[in-house]
Amino acid sequence: MSPPPPPLGRGRRRAAQALDAALDDAELVGARAALAQGRWQAARSLLVRTGDDWDRRGHRITVLAQEPYSAAWARDWLLAEPDSADAAVLLALAQVQRASRGKEKPDRAREACRDAAALAPADPTPWLGLLMLEREPGPAGSVERLFAEVRGRYADHHHAHHLMVARLAERHADAGPDPLHEVYDFANLSALHAPADSPLAILPVVAHAERYRVLAAAGHEPADPAASGHWSGRRARQVMKAAFDWWLEWEHEGHPRRLVDLNFLAHAKVCEGRGAEAAALFHRIGEHATPAPWSYPARDPHSAFRAARATALGTA
Repeated sequence: MSPPPPPLGRGRRRAAQALDAALDDAELVGARAALAQGRWQAARSLLVRTGDDWDRRGHRITVLAQEPYSAAWARDWLLAEPDSADAAVLLALAQVQRASRGKEKPDRAREACRDAAALAPADPTPWLGLLMLEREPGPAGSVERLFAEVRGRYADHHHAHHLMVARLAERHADAGPDPLHEVYDFANLSALHAPADSPLAILPVVAHAERYRVLAAAGHEPADPAASGHWSGRRARQVMKAAFDWWLEWEHEGHPRRLVDLNFLAHAKVCEGRGAEAAALFHRIGEHATPAPWSYPARDPHSAFRAARATALGTA
């Protein structure tokens, strides 16, 4: 029997509003609320409408999979529709989320992802799930192989590029600051080869923030990112300026994960001390804060976001 829906108390509502992974996707918010009550038909309809918009599909399935009982409801869906690729992919990503919380064995989550990949061979989302599971050190080249599987299905996959940057940044953590670290080459080349209107143009900024996370955790940078010299070097300033100038001219406001990029860019501008530019970004972000990078290296992301925004907007 499927579990009862979880209670939605005041504390849980506040937390969801503060850092909502759905960002500004109202359709996703509605389908997620229905799924939390066991009504998987809303998720089914949402994914049918999403089609092969791979970035949007990956975003929506990842968010739906974060619901505590999404795996149970996805199994109910598969019982009703055993050949549903959408149900299989949702179950796979839900298993990945459970594994990340220590409630499922990673090997079972991997098996679910591979089952989903067999049902949906063109879909990069099951491979995204496998890539999520390989954030920890694994066999040599495993991360690169999984990333290649995602890119083979959709070359500009936004979430996969972010995961790859985070994973690469974690290599050689004890070596200290290194302006020639491999994560910078990966981010720069990815941005260079992406289409002109792709948000992957922000990837060098993401790489710089991820590298700060790793260096701060290893004791090579101060715990307060604004007090770090990480954002004050010549190369860092060039990267930030190029990314901000690109954003000013960017006309594609419909990308499902664009607010992730805007949070990274706003964080960088705050750390760089460019208050006016940060304020412009905060106006566009609104209330849609993301955990990364405001949690770096070990901060409460909601509090860090609100404090940075208040300072930038002159309301502190």
